[in-house]
Amino acid sequence: MKVSAFVYPWDVNGDPDAARRIARLGVQQVTLAAAYHSTRALTPRHPRHRVVTAEHASVLYPADERRWRGRRLRPYAAGDWAPGDAYGEAAAALADAGLDVHTWVVLAHNSRLGADHPDTSVRNAYGDRYPWAPCIAQPATRAYLTDLAAEAATRPGASGTELESLGWYGLAHLHAHDKTAGVGLGEAGQYLMSLCFCPACAQGYEQQGVANADLAAAVRAALEPLWRGHEVDDGWPTVEKLLGADTAAATRAHRDATARSLQEAAVAAVREAAPPGFHVLLHADPVPYHCGANAGVDPAHVLSVADGVVVPCTGGADLVRPFAAQGRGVVAANLTVVRGMGGSPGTLAEDARAARDLGAHELRLYHAGLASDADLAAVTEALTRI
Repeated sequence: MKVSAFVYPWDVNGDPDAARRIARLGVQQVTLAAAYHSTRALTPRHPRHRVVTAEHASVLYPADERRWRGRRLRPYAAGDWAPGDAYGEAAAALADAGLDVHTWVVLAHNSRLGADHPDTSVRNAYGDRYPWAPCIAQPATRAYLTDLAAEAATRPGASGTELESLGWYGLAHLHAHDKTAGVGLGEAGQYLMSLCFCPACAQGYEQQGVANADLAAAVRAALEPLWRGHEVDDGWPTVEKLLGADTAAATRAHRDATARSLQEAAVAAVREAAPPGFHVLLHADPVPYHCGANAGVDPAHVLSVADGVVVPCTGGADLVRPFAAQGRGVVAANLTVVRGMGGSPGTLAEDARAARDLGAHELRLYHAGLASDADLAAVTEALTRI
C-alpha cells in the first residue's frame, strides 16, 4: 500500500534532518500543508522551537497578486510561523529526500475570514454566527474557495492534492477553548445546529418550497427538548421525525446540491490549473449530511468527480466500505498515529490490514510532525510489516 504522512512546512524548514527522518519512516509520500487553518502545534524534534502558533488561516506560500487584486475575499498571508514560500522550501527538501509531495489544502474552515467578513459565515436558526464556517451557498464565497483550491493545490512540484473541508462546516468544529459539549446533541442535533439561515441559504430553501422563517422556527422547536436534556433517537430518521420528512428533505436538497456543485467546480478548477497526471483527492465522510473537515458526500458522486478520497479511519475502518463499493478511484484510509491525540501507532500494521481488507488502496498517517519519537518508531516498525 502506498503510504503518505501529513506534515506542516514548519516541521521541515529550519531542521536539516527533518526530510530524511520522514523518509526513513518508510513512507513514499508526504501530504504537505499549503493552505491551513489557525492552529497551535508541537514540533517535538525541531532544533529551534517546540511550539508553533499559526494565528489565523493562511496560505503558506506567496499568493498570486494577479489573481486576487481588488477582490474582497482573498487568502491571508502567513505570519512568522510560515514566512516567504514556506511550502515551497519544505516541498523542495522533501523531494530531495526522495518523497513524492501532495498539497494539503484546507478550504471552508477559516475563522479570520468570518471575523473580517461576518456576512460570509454560517448563521444558525437562532441567528448565531459560526465565524470558522464560511457558508458555501454564497456566490462570492464559492468563487473564493474555487480559486483558492486551484492556486493552493497546484504548487510547483506537487503531483497531487488532498482537499479538506470542501463542503459544509457546522457547529462541531473544536473551536479554541471549545465549550459546547454540555448538551448531548447527537447527530440529529448537530445537523439542526449546523443548518445555515443566511440570505443565500434562505433563497435555497425557498426554491425547495420551504419558507426560511418557518424553517428556522421549526428547527428551534425541534431542538428545545435537547436543551432540556431529553434523549432522542439519533441519525437522519430523527431529523425527519423532528422536522417532518418533507421539510427535512428540502434542507438536504439545498445543502446536497450546494456542496456537490462546489466540489465539481473546485475539482474542475484544480484540474484546469494542474499538469497532466495530477491527482485530486477529497477528505470525505460517506454520510452526506455530516459536516466538518471530512465533508459529507455521496460516495458515487464524489468518485465520479475526484480521483479519490481520504477517509477517517481512526477507531475503525468501516467508513472505507461505501467508497470501496463504488469500484473506482483511490480510497486512502486516514489513521492517526499520535497517541496523545487518540491514535494507536502500536496497532498500525493491524489497522492498515483491516482497512485494506475493506477496500482501501492507500494509507494516510496523521501526523509525522506532531508525533513523539516513540510514536514514529512504532510507525517505522509497522510499515516494515505491511
